[in-house]
Amino acid sequence: MSGTPARTADAATAAEVVCLGESMVTFLPSQPGRLADVPSFGRGIGGAESNVACALAAAGHRAAWVSRVGADGFGDHLVEAIAGYGVDTSGVRRDPSRPTGIYFRTATDRATDVHEVAYYRAGSAASAMSPDNIPYATLPATRVLHLSGITAALSADCLALLHDLTAPRPGRPLISFDVNHRPGLWRDADASPEVLLDLARRSDLVFVGEDEAEEAWGVTGAAAIRAALPEPATLVVKRGAEGATVFSGTGDVSGTAGTQDAADVPGTGDITTVPALRVDVVAPVGAGDAFAAGFLSATLRGLPVRDRVRHGHLMAAAVLTVPGDLTAPPARAHADSLAALDDEAWGRLRLGPGWTGDDQEVRTT
Repeated sequence: MSGTPARTADAATAAEVVCLGESMVTFLPSQPGRLADVPSFGRGIGGAESNVACALAAAGHRAAWVSRVGADGFGDHLVEAIAGYGVDTSGVRRDPSRPTGIYFRTATDRATDVHEVAYYRAGSAASAMSPDNIPYATLPATRVLHLSGITAALSADCLALLHDLTAPRPGRPLISFDVNHRPGLWRDADASPEVLLDLARRSDLVFVGEDEAEEAWGVTGAAAIRAALPEPATLVVKRGAEGATVFSGTGDVSGTAGTQDAADVPGTGDITTVPALRVDVVAPVGAGDAFAAGFLSATLRGLPVRDRVRHGHLMAAAVLTVPGDLTAPPARAHADSLAALDDEAWGRLRLGPGWTGDDQEVRTT
């Protein structure tokens, strides 16, 4: 990438990606059913940005997670669990007066209306993140700063922090922004579309689903989304089972410095569409975060745009074929060999549980 790190650091030790946002302790049900009927829960971790950091670290990248957690046992668990994936958690601060956020969810599909999620995150330590307690100057040196719209919804201070971090400045790392529109998190739901649109326009690489763009901005189709977001040098439109379409104004995400004026960025630029894989889905949780991690991983390696999308699909497929938000990604050589397939062979792939293992055969149909 041509953008210089936010801070001076040894290139061999600086983080390749810094992910900033709230992570929570997740309570997963022991059996399907209403929350009122579930007798017990298992403990996990959940958070869009920390999921991306964990996936990138598991894929062999230097990833850091920056956030705030309570000075409590749940905060201890989050920091220890995320560090266990190989993520640098030295940028996580403890808040003695606010708790770590937690949430409970049912075992059914939370991507549909057949689910329940109960959040206990109001007043959490992470919701108090601000430009005062996480100033830009203190962020670890990095090539990419990954953010999401979830943080903007947590509080006015969190929104101010995202505005500060996405402001144009010399040496700013590439800003990666996942829209992650969550209407239920916004106190003022009417404000969320404009806020998310503004943050996306201030970013260099944007991930957004067709469905959430229609819900938030009333625009339908990849071309209409690009028309609404001409500023980002790279726009990744996720289209569910149809795959993903990438609009890249420069033709190379890794060449974005992150300091250009909006008027200097081409409008549509190059367009690359990559079909989705056929996957035997176990649970849909965490697939969007995994896709972003796969795309960022391939971006850091300077791979062509088509292969960046394919690595996103492969990382998502790894998560889709397990019950939880996180899993070990396929070995790099394995993923590279699949990403390099010709279009016909790619289209015949079918991935099911266990496909990421070295001794597993990948099915074709």
